[in-house]
Amino acid sequence: MLKYVMGIDQSTQGTKVLLFDSEGKIAFQATKPHKQFINDKGWVEHNPEEIWNNIKILVRQITQENGITARDIVAIGVSNQRETSLAWNKTTGESIYPAIVWQCARGAAICDELETLGLKNLVKENTGLPLSPYFSAAKLAWIMRNVPEATKLSGEKNLCMGTVDSWLIHKMTSGKVFKTDYSNASRTQLFNIKTLKWDDKICSAFGILIDALPEVNFSDSFFGKTTFDGIFDVEVPVWAMLGDSHAALFGQGCHTAGLAKATYGTGSSIMLNTGENLIKTEQGIATTIAWGMNEKISYALEGNINYTGASISWLKDDLKLIESAAETEMLARQSNVADKSYFVPAFTGLGAPYYDNDATGVFAGITRVTGKNEMVRAVVDSIAYQIYDVINLMEKISREELRSLQVDGGPTRNAYLMQFQSDILNKPVEVPPIAELSAMGAAYCAGIAAGFYDKEKVFGGLSWEQYNPRMKADEREKLLRGWHEAIKKSMSRI
Repeated sequence: MLKYVMGIDQSTQGTKVLLFDSEGKIAFQATKPHKQFINDKGWVEHNPEEIWNNIKILVRQITQENGITARDIVAIGVSNQRETSLAWNKTTGESIYPAIVWQCARGAAICDELETLGLKNLVKENTGLPLSPYFSAAKLAWIMRNVPEATKLSGEKNLCMGTVDSWLIHKMTSGKVFKTDYSNASRTQLFNIKTLKWDDKICSAFGILIDALPEVNFSDSFFGKTTFDGIFDVEVPVWAMLGDSHAALFGQGCHTAGLAKATYGTGSSIMLNTGENLIKTEQGIATTIAWGMNEKISYALEGNINYTGASISWLKDDLKLIESAAETEMLARQSNVADKSYFVPAFTGLGAPYYDNDATGVFAGITRVTGKNEMVRAVVDSIAYQIYDVINLMEKISREELRSLQVDGGPTRNAYLMQFQSDILNKPVEVPPIAELSAMGAAYCAGIAAGFYDKEKVFGGLSWEQYNPRMKADEREKLLRGWHEAIKKSMSRI
């Protein structure tokens, strides 16, 4: 009988369920989007119940359509959108408020309060993260301040708060398990990455009770068993939990210090593995936990960009300039080379390496030759420019020059973008054979933990397509100067 490992990737735009065969190849996959709720304040939310129901729909679909039973699945690995935060009733398992998405900056005033209290340096020192509404702490604090049910349940010791992974494992195990892993915990801004515990002082400052937070485990731990609310007739073990960017780092084979990857999703995460070396950073780059595996902690440097793939969605859904993301490659190639326009996608401020919550979006350098094609090209180019800025700062902090950059995510299918990324970085860019690196990383981690995969063998079968730089140095420098001028305009308070 054929056996499989299931990878579940619960991301910002939707959910993917994949089955990987005994050689680590994708055998079957299914995808389902969920609704994005955005109001006139720029608040971004998801319906947690919709996400859970979508997972069950996909699990039923992928197994029943392909004649697969629970007995054919040896393990499950889960990757998830990370800083997105939610709260629910521990007894009933029902969410008490929509999930506040990582893009949502409604917690900015709370972060300002903590900075006024002089806690900015403590937060950075203990959590490795710059004080920012991007992370979970301010979102959970907002729930505590604004959702009466949260205060009530907290007083009754019946409140669960966490990131999407802890919500999913609680639902998958019918309320029996309330856990997270080191990678997700390290992104909450409530976890001390040196002591490897929830930080008492920081949790208190944000108004979060540690009793309401999940137990933190190694990423390759046993996280319980699930039937997905009776879809399976026997329970299947969950053997891995990883934040999506960490799962992609693992899936890319960046298992040792000095290797880096960039995930192109709704936003982008650029991550450099630093091994057991916890490198302190200044403004612009975070120190985080890559994962906890084999009873060891691996650290990483990370820069998070708010809008990359989401900028393409903006072109399609809001401006109606394109009908699909696939069109952007052709339109970018057809743009007028004389056009020198730039786009800075600061829809809700700028993430790494600027971390300016007040920055606004900018189209700069527009002339009479700027039309639809040129605007699309500027939006695509903005992805590569932002990643360049993060990589450039990471190299300075780590004092290591990267040999190449591993990349993954849907936009890596755009050959124009990949070549431009290589040109701007002046480094090879390596694209894996599949785009679903987060699901693959979680599945591989689960399969290895379950003894189904041999790590060296399963990773030894991977290969990458390589893009090499072709741009002249003077052209690269000129383009980067123009980009940085556009960034200054975005951050201007005039």
